[in-house]
Amino acid sequence: MMNDNLFNEIDLSERLSPHFTVGEMMRSGEAVKRRIKNVPKTEGRDGEVLREEVMENLKALCACVLEPLRRRVGRVIVTSGYRSPVLNKAIHGAFDSQHLRGEAVDIHVTGAEMCRKYAAVLRQTDFDQMILEPLEATCKRWIHISYRRDGRNRHQILGEK
Repeated sequence: MMNDNLFNEIDLSERLSPHFTVGEMMRSGEAVKRRIKNVPKTEGRDGEVLREEVMENLKALCACVLEPLRRRVGRVIVTSGYRSPVLNKAIHGAFDSQHLRGEAVDIHVTGAEMCRKYAAVLRQTDFDQMILEPLEATCKRWIHISYRRDGRNRHQILGEK
């Protein structure tokens, strides 16, 4: 288990943007089930993304991608946002997942029509990567969307049929 001293208190009710909170971006059913504290550290080893950077990345993602989506479609349900390294490893996430840096979220969709609607709106934002998931399925259940503050957004779309 990780040293709790590296996890200073975090305000889960803090707003990252008008409609999205820190709590939404840190919430994880898998973390709860596995008893993993899913918040970024304030200090760590080389290569680890620390809280300050994660929070700035999440704010940018919310402002530049999620808020424009919310304005067009209404309520947006984030099922996965930030992932701690321990959580990412536990769920077999990509070793370089943008979730580790607070640059990505997964958004719940209820099927093909909702997925197409959301994807059409998201295409108009400056996103890095959009993955309509599950990749090989025609019935989509979530959209992975990411954003990079450094401006090197690829506008890559995967999983379109």
